[in-house]
Amino acid sequence: MKALKAVEVQPELPKRLTGLLEIAYNLWWTWQPEAVQLLRRVDPELWESTGHNPVMILGMIQQERLLKLEKDPGFVAQLDRLVEKLHDYRSADTWFTRTYGKVEQPRVAYFSMEFGLTECLPIYSGGLGLLAGDHLKSASELGIPLVGVGLLYQKGYFRQYLNADGWQQETYPDNDVYNMPLRLVTDAHGQPLKFDVEMGNHNISVQAWDVHVGRVRLLLLDTNLPVNSPADRAITAELYGGDTSMRMRQEIILGIGGVRAVKGLGWRCLASHLNEGHSAFSTLERTKHVMRDRGVSLDQALELVRKSTLFTTHTPVPAGIDEFPESMMKDYFGAYIGSMGMPWEEFMALGRLGDRDGRGSFNMACLALNLSYRANGVSQLHGEVSRFMWQRGWPDVPQSEIPIGAVTNGVHPSSWISYEMAELFDRYLGPGWATQPADQSIWENIDAIPDEELWRTHERRRERMVSFARKRLIYFLTRRGALEHEIQTAREVLDPEALTIGFARRFATYKRGTLLFRDGERLKKILCSHDRPVQIIIAGKAHPRDNEGKELIKQIIHFARQPEVRHHIVFLEDYDIALGRSLVQGVDVWLNTPRRPMEACGTSGMKALFNGSLNASILDGWWAEAYQGGRGWAIGAGEDYIDYALQDEVESNALYHLLEEEIVPLFYQRGNDNLPRGWIAKMKTSMRILCPMFNSNRMVREYTERFYLPAMSECRKLTEHNDALPSYCHWKNTIRQSWKDVAVVKVESINHDRVTVGRPISVKATIALGALTPADVQVQLYIGRTNPEGEILDAQSVVLEDPRQLNDGLWVFSGSTTCRQSGRYGYSVRVLPAHPSMTHSLEMRLMRWPTRN
Repeated sequence: MKALKAVEVQPELPKRLTGLLEIAYNLWWTWQPEAVQLLRRVDPELWESTGHNPVMILGMIQQERLLKLEKDPGFVAQLDRLVEKLHDYRSADTWFTRTYGKVEQPRVAYFSMEFGLTECLPIYSGGLGLLAGDHLKSASELGIPLVGVGLLYQKGYFRQYLNADGWQQETYPDNDVYNMPLRLVTDAHGQPLKFDVEMGNHNISVQAWDVHVGRVRLLLLDTNLPVNSPADRAITAELYGGDTSMRMRQEIILGIGGVRAVKGLGWRCLASHLNEGHSAFSTLERTKHVMRDRGVSLDQALELVRKSTLFTTHTPVPAGIDEFPESMMKDYFGAYIGSMGMPWEEFMALGRLGDRDGRGSFNMACLALNLSYRANGVSQLHGEVSRFMWQRGWPDVPQSEIPIGAVTNGVHPSSWISYEMAELFDRYLGPGWATQPADQSIWENIDAIPDEELWRTHERRRERMVSFARKRLIYFLTRRGALEHEIQTAREVLDPEALTIGFARRFATYKRGTLLFRDGERLKKILCSHDRPVQIIIAGKAHPRDNEGKELIKQIIHFARQPEVRHHIVFLEDYDIALGRSLVQGVDVWLNTPRRPMEACGTSGMKALFNGSLNASILDGWWAEAYQGGRGWAIGAGEDYIDYALQDEVESNALYHLLEEEIVPLFYQRGNDNLPRGWIAKMKTSMRILCPMFNSNRMVREYTERFYLPAMSECRKLTEHNDALPSYCHWKNTIRQSWKDVAVVKVESINHDRVTVGRPISVKATIALGALTPADVQVQLYIGRTNPEGEILDAQSVVLEDPRQLNDGLWVFSGSTTCRQSGRYGYSVRVLPAHPSMTHSLEMRLMRWPTRN
């Protein structure tokens, strides 16, 4: 029987305990150890059984318990102190307000398909979501005027369990949204804020939920409303569930609905950050709003949207990008695009890159790249991979200059550092490591921590992790109906003092979760040494449709069941934030074995780093730029392979060799005080050098200074004066129409063919500009060493100036440069558009080189 009406029942708290609700509904508590302690103190059993959900605890707890807490002076004093601390936190000056002044409303909208903020808000699947969650937390710490935009999934991502044969199974429990740390967004009359989004030939009603993350807010969109059809209600049912049509519908709600939600609150965000291409439709909706609000043309609106949009790609392979057939695009966007006055062919071209002949699917990353002037990968290596992957969009541009940069990911320190390690940092680094997020120099004091205290703290965390692993293993064995002897074995697995390796991530095949198991007999000898035992804790989920990934999990389970290793290997089911946090806080070595260069960044190893764990990884993602001797270990030397079987053979042997000859001996090399001094030295070196670099406070500040603020500034300049934007767009149209007449006619060297080091190389170039003038272009000498094939390497660009007109449309530019080293150099000349309002010189993707005969 369906309910006729619904009513929301909220907990009734004694007056002295109402501060618990304020804390519970602001995820600031997730990175405040004292707040976590307080919430656990309310009811320790409920804390565990609810998945660390304070809102649900307050709705389930017995009234007698609340009355008892109200009379507990210690509890009340701690609660009052934390409420005051939260108030102080929200009102305090921040890095942003001190540097750029106070802003009353969000200025940056950050879109992401998933957000991993806490285990009791399960709307994430993996690294992309956890990165987005840490981004919001650091935006709060730094005071960035930012709002997050995502979807509220009724079921979220799947929960994992294994059957008796070790095969992954999935369940999809409903999220009880009224018992989660979020609230409906309401209008001025206290009614839920709702709006419509066109979905092909009909409208869908959408409502928004509000999550407070310290100083910033996250809007989560929801279509699970009675007024919608069952099919439309299901749009926000599952993360990454359904077919291509469902993905299209989700991305329309995220992008178009997300812009409408922000506007519905009266916020005028000046910049937009697309965390992957899922939200790229937001650029179309923003274009419509700019046209309507400013009364400008389509071209001018697109210009402002491009100027103010940042696209962060996380995908190193084209297969990972969402694409939609043109027929589907027409069904969903025919009327929408028509209302903008955009020709259909022009719209479809926005979803293609270097593929302008009207064929091919509509690619979401291409839409994001075509409607943003700023784009980046998430590590330096991934930036290189992305430039290679998308170079067809800039056919005349050297790959190294394609305007896709890199901002290496980081993790939010306070969210991942153990309570014990945080106390150690407070004593020896001072509280600034947590309270002054913009000051990265604090980490230089790591060496002040006594070796004994650092090691004992780490050992306590390993002991806690082993206890956690045993309990979790027993829980899932009992749930599966395991035999008593299996449960008894689980009570004794792992040794709290043994060298412990952690491996936890998605079980995608490219991550090679079984590389360590390639030579089983060799691995057994490493694990089962009497004097130097080693143990491995593994966790991870395969996508429900990824049978290859599921097979990898099954192989590990079967290997771990062998009698000689069953105490040394544990696979922990249902990988989530809580499990990941326990592992990164307790393992000695964090292992990562992706197939280079397919790991865009990887952040789990960073979380382990902040807890003193050492990384052993393929030189891929972040580790390719982080690794040097003394900071952990590299598996291989960063080679790229064509033969994957050979790669697996070589790199598995390299991993075994590292374990046998370096990692295991160093861990067990102890002095009379039983301290592994060499190991501790590596811990300190790694933390001192890498913690300032690979944390999300550095990352978000970098995004702010390199992208958010310049984007807002450029848009202001184009809108401060009525004629600035039309004039700029007119100039661009003139450049496009006239570019066919631009040519490098002749390049001459004023010197001989040989010069000595330090002597100038002088060049003059004759350029045909047609109807353009020298003020419209920049002419550059492009020079660098050459390889045996004559290709210019590591080129530098030198501007040629002093234009001299020869006749109508023909100009001579000249200039010189010097070479500081001997060798064979090559040079050429190129022409690019130039204007003071350009974001960068390749904004128009136009470049002219000499014609080769």
